[in-house]
Amino acid sequence: MENQVKILREKMNMTQNELAERSGLSLRTVQRVEAGNILKGFTLKVLAQALNVQPEELIINTKEQVDVQRAKRINFSALAGLIIPYGGIIFPAVLTYQTKDLKNRELGKSILCIQIIVSVCFSVLMIISPFIQKLFSFRFPLFIIPLLLFLGLKLFIIISNGISLNKNQDLSIKLKTNFL
Repeated sequence: MENQVKILREKMNMTQNELAERSGLSLRTVQRVEAGNILKGFTLKVLAQALNVQPEELIINTKEQVDVQRAKRINFSALAGLIIPYGGIIFPAVLTYQTKDLKNRELGKSILCIQIIVSVCFSVLMIISPFIQKLFSFRFPLFIIPLLLFLGLKLFIIISNGISLNKNQDLSIKLKTNFL
C-alpha cells in the first residue's frame, strides 16, 4: 500500500528533495515517512502545510485498507462454489483461518456463515426435489429450480457484499450473530 505523503507529493509533481526543502525537513526524514514510519507531531504538521492538506488527510489507517482487500479476496473466493461443490465454503474458510488480524477474520467469518447457510439450504432443496417431483407427478425436472435459485442468490450475495466492501468497508449481507 502506497504512503499518502508519497501519493500527494507525486500528484504535485514534487521530488522528495523538493518536499524536504519546502517543509524544512531533511531528505532522510521525508524518505523515512514515505517508507512507512509513523507520522506525528511537528513532522506531520509541516508536511501537511507543504502539501496543502489538513494533517488528518496524511494519516490513513493502511491496516484497515489491507483488511478490506483481504475480505474482498475471501468474498470473491466464494465464487468457487459455482464450479466446485462446497468450494464456496472451503476456499473462504481456508483464507479466513489463515488471516491473523481480528477485523479481517471477523469479516471472513461473516462471509463464511452466509455461504454455509446458502449451501445447506441448497443441499436440502436438491435432496427433496425428486421426492416432491414424484409426489406431485411433475414432468418438469424440479431440481433445476433450486439450482437456478442457488446460482442467482450466490451471485447476488457476492456482488452485493463486494460493492459494500468497496463503499463502506463492511458487508451488506450478513447475519446479526455469527455461529463460527
